Amino acid sequence: MKIIAFGASPSKNSINKKLATYAANLFENAEVEVLDLNDFQMPIFSVDIEKEIGEHELAKAFLAKIGGADILVVSLAENNGNYSVAFKNVFDWCTRINTKVFQEKPMLLMATSPGAKGGASVLGIAKNAFPFYGGNIKATFSLPSFDANFDAVNGKISNAELDNQLKKIIKNF
Repeated sequence: MKIIAFGASPSKNSINKKLATYAANLFENAEVEVLDLNDFQMPIFSVDIEKEIGEHELAKAFLAKIGGADILVVSLAENNGNYSVAFKNVFDWCTRINTKVFQEKPMLLMATSPGAKGGASVLGIAKNAFPFYGGNIKATFSLPSFDANFDAVNGKISNAELDNQLKKIIKNF
């Protein structure tokens, strides 16, 4: 079983990438590949640039990664209540090639933030929007107050109750 995981943030120390990595590695008998959005930097999408250069090779590469997955583990960064610009740009380029970006792959959709709401706004937006783009969302999880609930040194959730919630979701996935 192949899992593609990513944190939808360009931060080198992305808390969402840390959460996605942890969650993906909880799946048993899985080969996990963690993507870094920084490997998919493209010009800001516009129809003018698309007309000039065509389908961007990095968008094709991102879609190929998604296509090769059995399961997607995605943790969304929340910037002003919405997706990060880096993720939205990759997403926009990809939709021009394949509207069903997520290709009906079973998805664990998550979010975390330093705040107590744990990225609830962006998680809600994605939960409603992703199915239109081939997102087969099987479960969602929000980790509030990342710094208080995640042990960054050991790369795992430190709050036992929240950790058990995520482990139960993955067990029933």
